[in-house]
This record gives sequence, structure tokens and C-alpha cells, in this order.
Amino acid sequence: MVKSLLMDSRRSAAKDDFGRLLLRLAVGGLMLFHGLHKLFHGVDGISSMLVAKGLPGFIAYGVLVGEVIAPCLIILGILTRPCALVLALTMVVAWLMVGTGQTFALDAVGAWAIESLVFYFVAALAIACLGAGRYALGSQSKWN
Repeated sequence: MVKSLLMDSRRSAAKDDFGRLLLRLAVGGLMLFHGLHKLFHGVDGISSMLVAKGLPGFIAYGVLVGEVIAPCLIILGILTRPCALVLALTMVVAWLMVGTGQTFALDAVGAWAIESLVFYFVAALAIACLGAGRYALGSQSKWN
């Protein structure tokens, strides 16, 4: 009986770690598309929005940290928890920049206008809480 309990707990842990891997791949991979677009096409639009709000335009390059570097590290499972928090903070900044007026709005097909921002924010917080799991390059670090 004890042996079967131990085997069941090992199988459960493997599923949990696989679930963490899937979450990291989905969130990091999908966010990376947003970041690569900005990396290849520039952050001029974000910079102009910042300047219009009275902030320095160079802050726009921070989006590359939150949408390129952090997702890559999340996918690899390196410094997963801090990178997930950086991604969550990036979503808060994105909401403050473009989403506050849409917080209580629906889009043309009836979806919540800021649902992707909220999805990435909550998923990043989940990754920060859960950590990278066993299937990560930095799995021995306390930051994962």
C-alpha cells in the first residue's frame, strides 16, 4: 500500500511539472510574438505614447525586456519567477498605457476588450506562484 501511494504521488508530481512546462511554453511563446514584432519593427509607437503622457520615450525599450527577454527565460525555465513578475508588470503598464479606457468595454464580437492583457497578467502570476517545475534549465535554482 505504501509503495502504491509513493508511485501515485510520483505520477502526480510528473503531471504537475508537465503542466507547468505547458503553461510556460504557452505564455512565454505567445508573448514572444508580441515582443518579436516590436524588436523587428521598433518601439516608436510606444515611445510616442509615452512622450504624449509626459514620460521619456526611451522607456519604451523596456517593453523588449518584458516581451522578449522575460518570455525567453520563462520558456527555458531560467529565473522563472522573477521573469514572470516582470511579464505581469509589463501587462500592468500596457493596461495603463492603452487599456484603462477599455476596462469595462466589450469588443466587436462581445469579448472583454482587455482580455488578452488580463490573461497574460494572471498567467504570469500563476507562473510566478508555481515556478518552473522539473522540466526547466534552471530547475535547481530557488528563483525557479
